[in-house]
Amino acid sequence: MAILNFQKPDKIVLQKATDFEAQFEFRPLEPGYGVTIGNALRRVLLSSLEGYAITAIKIAGADHEFATIKGVLEDVTEIILNLKQVRLKKSVEGDPASDRVELNIKGKETFTAGMIGEALPSFEVMNPELVICSMEPGTTFQIELHIGKGRGYVPAEENRPKDGTTGMIAIDSIYTPIKNVKYSIENTRVEQRTDFEKLIMEVATDGTIHPEEAVKEASRILIQHLMIITDENISLDTKREEKEAVVDEETLQLRKVLNTPLEDLELSVRAFNCLKAAKINSLSELVQYTQEELMKFRNFGQKSLSEIEQVLGERGLHFGMDISKYHRSED
Repeated sequence: MAILNFQKPDKIVLQKATDFEAQFEFRPLEPGYGVTIGNALRRVLLSSLEGYAITAIKIAGADHEFATIKGVLEDVTEIILNLKQVRLKKSVEGDPASDRVELNIKGKETFTAGMIGEALPSFEVMNPELVICSMEPGTTFQIELHIGKGRGYVPAEENRPKDGTTGMIAIDSIYTPIKNVKYSIENTRVEQRTDFEKLIMEVATDGTIHPEEAVKEASRILIQHLMIITDENISLDTKREEKEAVVDEETLQLRKVLNTPLEDLELSVRAFNCLKAAKINSLSELVQYTQEELMKFRNFGQKSLSEIEQVLGERGLHFGMDISKYHRSED
């Protein structure tokens, strides 16, 4: 029986390449392989590449994220939102994966991301012009920043210091260097056939990694996972005793509570409408958000946050919950 050869790309064309964005063309591909490869690469690019980000801060005169600082125009919540946008690139190889820096800013009207780069010789700040906060004349602003290495997005709940350091405020960390990925598929000709595909992929990064290297790294991650299937013997697992974990009464009760729709919570009209506008329909969706994320919603204020915090507390829930263990196990 003859072996049918797959049509593989004879070339990958790199177009519109800069340090921040590039367009790639993969051609020709067998029918259906455009979406197979494009979707797989897109998901890995968005979720699995490593990067550096600020994980926690400590500001003199501020004990929590809702505090205000004398002489500083922005409150701590706004400062945190700005710090989350700071893009860091490791410039010295071999240094520890995490770092800490203290800044004492005086005699300046603005605190910019570039000042962080000046105090961190092992890092390069890719957006030094970013304004973190503005200060009145004569104001002294002291801040301690903790920087870590990770992948994807990590909520503040997971960044909380294990030692319970006083005054340390954990923040959401956006490690991914990828800003956007999109792809499209067009028909292309191979000899007399016109149903082969051309995959066009556009990748935008924050400048900490070149788009070409980002695509290569995503491809390596995919290959490493698929090699497990080709390199390992696949055997039938005859031990099924632990296939389904025993679910205790508390887990069953929490699972039931998490399935509660918003309509049953008797929330105020403002809080209810804000959550609905964000496409949050149940407690299970609501508890996965942090306080900081909710405060970004349009028309959502401190009063609504306090109301929802009370509703969650009454049911034994809290913000930023990991609810994976309460999901029903699949057969």
